This record gives sequence, C-alpha cells and structure tokens, in this order.
Amino acid sequence: MDIIHQKKIWFSISAAIILVGLVMALLTGVNAGIDFTGGTLMEFELHQSASTDEIRSITDAFDTSASINFIGSDQTTLQIRTIEDLDHSERMEVFRELETRYEITEDDFLRAEQFGPAIGREIRDRAFLSMLIAAVGMLIYITFRFEFSFGIAAIIALFHDILVVLAVYVIFRIPLNSPFVAAMLTVLGYSINDTIVVFDRIRENRKTMKKFDFEQLATNSINQTIKRSVYTSLTTLVMILALYIMGVPQIREFALPLIAGIVSGTYSSIFIASPVWVMIKERTKDRNKMFAKA
Repeated sequence: MDIIHQKKIWFSISAAIILVGLVMALLTGVNAGIDFTGGTLMEFELHQSASTDEIRSITDAFDTSASINFIGSDQTTLQIRTIEDLDHSERMEVFRELETRYEITEDDFLRAEQFGPAIGREIRDRAFLSMLIAAVGMLIYITFRFEFSFGIAAIIALFHDILVVLAVYVIFRIPLNSPFVAAMLTVLGYSINDTIVVFDRIRENRKTMKKFDFEQLATNSINQTIKRSVYTSLTTLVMILALYIMGVPQIREFALPLIAGIVSGTYSSIFIASPVWVMIKERTKDRNKMFAKA
C-alpha cells in the first residue's frame, strides 16, 4: 500500500469528519452535561420497570434535555440529570408526579444533588488540563525514546484523534460528562501505542536500509506493521461493541466514543502520523540543503 504518496486523500477524509463536527458545534452547540454545566441530579426507586418516554413526559415540563437513566441490578432505580437548577419545590413536583404514577413513597426518593456552574467549570478545566499534561508527557517520552520529529508527528496524530472523537460527540449529541475525560485519556493511550509500533519499525528499518528516502522507508514500515495494528484494534473493538450493544445507557455513552477513538487511533497511526513524519523530515532535509548551499 502506497500510503504516504496518497496522503492528501487521508488528510481530506480526516478534515471532512472534523469539519462536519465543527459546523454542527457552531450550529447546534455542544451537548454539555451536568458535570460541565452544573444542574440537578435526582434518583428514585420505582420498584418496577418504566419506559424513558413515560418519564420524559414528566421531566419535559422542567428540562426538555434531561438525561434519564435506569440503574441498579433490576434497572428499577430512576436517575434524572438536568442542566437546569431545580429548586426544592420543583424537585418535589417531579416526585409527586412519580408518586401518583408509580405509587412510590417518600422513602423511595433516594437522593437529590445540585451542581453549581463553578464546579462544572472546574471539572471542565481539569479535564482539558489532564489531556494537555498527557500530550506533553507523551511528546517528552517519544522525543527521548526516538527523536523530536517523531514526537511532533505523534502529537499531531493525537490532536487528530481528539478532534475526531469530539466530532462524534457533537454529531451524535452525546453529553459531555466525566466519562468523556476517561474516554479521551483511554483513546490517547491506545492511539499512541499504535503509533509507537509504526515508529519503532521505521527506526529499525532506518538502521538496516542503506539507501532510502523517507517516503519509501515509512511505506515499508507501515506495510510491515499494518496487519498487527488492524488485528489488535479489531480484537478490542469486538469487546467494546459488546459493551455498547449489551450495556446500560451510561456504558453506551462511554463505549461509543471509545469505538470512534479506537478506529480513529488506528487510522491516525497509519494514515496520519507517518505521512506527517515524512513531511517533517523532507522539509528539514530541504532546509538543510539550502543552508549548505548558502
């Protein structure tokens, strides 16, 4: 596969996905969840099964974007998350509606919590700080283990994965909550692992190939590692897909970004990181020639 020569195609595919996410974010906004915006969380024990539509007919009067989940081993515990700050009287109105419809008692009103906007901002800031620290740490490690050009290419691929996963969140209207942070850090770790496998093979081939250009070196290395990367990713995807299909809504909100991240990470390690490295090396080589002539 002549991947490096066709880099414009791969870059265009990534740019299209990211652009769709960006346009939708500008038009419809990001679906920030309670962890980032603040709001109200309530839990009730219904002692019976209920449909999301039934509950939403109650919560729509207070927040049309409320998140409704059923938790617990029997899936009879109702968890309602709203980005609106519901005061005591509004929370009791929700309880009275549930009390009438499902014959619950005050003991079944398990808990109610409110999160202020300041807490939401702190969680959001810490989330992005965590990803920034992870990216810087990876850049330092790869620069020490390989060379600076590998580190730059790897970080560009990581930012590509972050933007693709964010695009998935925007396109599918997945709430950005605390699981978003866990999903992103997992994706970053998984993606850098695939990228290092390719870079390690490039470094080894560089020692043994007497005559080479950077494009041919990267192409040979990718072709030697592509099966390993794809098979590893497919094995992981089978497990994540099982979680998505069989899991409860909270698990699905975590699994879907992971699916997108694993696919994006495998894609970027092959079609983004290596072509970017070749571009960096060729430009450095051309610049060195210009200085030599001068």
